[in-house]
Amino acid sequence: MLCEHCKQRKATVTVTQIINGHKSEKHYCEVCAAQFHPFSLDFPKEEQFPIHQLLSNWFGMPLWKNDLQERTVQPSVQTVACPACGFTFRKFLNEGKLGCPQCYETFSEKLPQVLEKFQAGTKHTGKRPGQKVDNNRILKKQIEHAREQLQLAIQDERFEDAAKFRDEIKELERKLEMGGVDTP
Repeated sequence: MLCEHCKQRKATVTVTQIINGHKSEKHYCEVCAAQFHPFSLDFPKEEQFPIHQLLSNWFGMPLWKNDLQERTVQPSVQTVACPACGFTFRKFLNEGKLGCPQCYETFSEKLPQVLEKFQAGTKHTGKRPGQKVDNNRILKKQIEHAREQLQLAIQDERFEDAAKFRDEIKELERKLEMGGVDTP
């Protein structure tokens, strides 16, 4: 997704505003977000606190006390622990990382809602260390991306672009059927 302001760089910052019950989301690149943003992160010195505590509060599980009211951690957050390493979900919110591979399965119900607030999605889209290149997987991703572009072109009534994407999809599907081999 491109930055909504400059329309040149990849959008990596999502700003969500709720005004009078109406929710709006804006997607900016880091450069535009730093120069042009409708929010301020200037906290008074007496209110400064670590970022992990701020983030844990976003999920309804604050880890510190407020002067106005004492907040408590939800019991489900306190009791859920990984059977392999003993890592708790609360500890994950504090540290921002999990203890072992089993933690992903243990906290599988809660992780997507947390990860969606930090990232654009919950699927890994990059390379994986030590993994051989799988041409079929790459072709499938290219087909999926071309289909998304096709739908956007149709919605925007850019029918010439849509025809190009349609042809690209057909070519990629042909390559996939041939086992990823590019033949004339």
